[in-house]
Amino acid sequence: MYKNLIVVFFLIAITGCGKAQSNKSESSLPAKEFSKKLDQTKDAQLVDVRTPGEFRNGHLKSAMNIDWNADDFTEKAKALDKDKPVFVYCMSGPRSTAAAAKLQEIGFKNVYEMQGGMMKWRNAELPEIKASTATGISLAQYKEMLKSNTPVLVDFYAEWCAPCKKMEPYLKKMAAEMPDKVKILRIDADANTELCKELNVSALPVLKLYKNDKLVWDNLGFATEQEVKNKIAQ
Repeated sequence: MYKNLIVVFFLIAITGCGKAQSNKSESSLPAKEFSKKLDQTKDAQLVDVRTPGEFRNGHLKSAMNIDWNADDFTEKAKALDKDKPVFVYCMSGPRSTAAAAKLQEIGFKNVYEMQGGMMKWRNAELPEIKASTATGISLAQYKEMLKSNTPVLVDFYAEWCAPCKKMEPYLKKMAAEMPDKVKILRIDADANTELCKELNVSALPVLKLYKNDKLVWDNLGFATEQEVKNKIAQ
């Protein structure tokens, strides 16, 4: 009898876990599915949880800006209608994931988040509202910048990107200490959205190493100083 009870409790436990994971999967959507779900949802509330500066640089139509990093995020979020679905997104995903969890914590039942944020949205060539007239570096200008007798290391970064900030000090140190061995270019992804789209930079950080105008290393994610130095020396 006790064995049967244990089996029953075990089945309930794994069924419950499976259901929770399924719900998470259903509420976290790739950019194109997020767009489709948004269009099909009546009374959807669309929230951009990036900074006001990021928002001005381009955002989804009808989105309201509630900065996740601001002290009043929860207060402003409570002004939303808990009976209506909420769609949230950020630049690459982490902030919208945290914001979605907070919204569920304070009582919102139907919360959808966009996987990969605006970077994936732009990479999928979905429409956005651009309030800023700045175009950033063109692809032609970028290619000109790669012309060098020494290897060129391009660092695509953003102010909101934690790994980018962790890599910044050693990249700046290398630029100052090794000018004869490597040319380091740091490109703000937020200010160069078109360039990022053309180069398929849809997540951060990204390091691209060029030798004789040819790409020899393309790295997504955090890289240590020694890893970078080893690649340059190869």
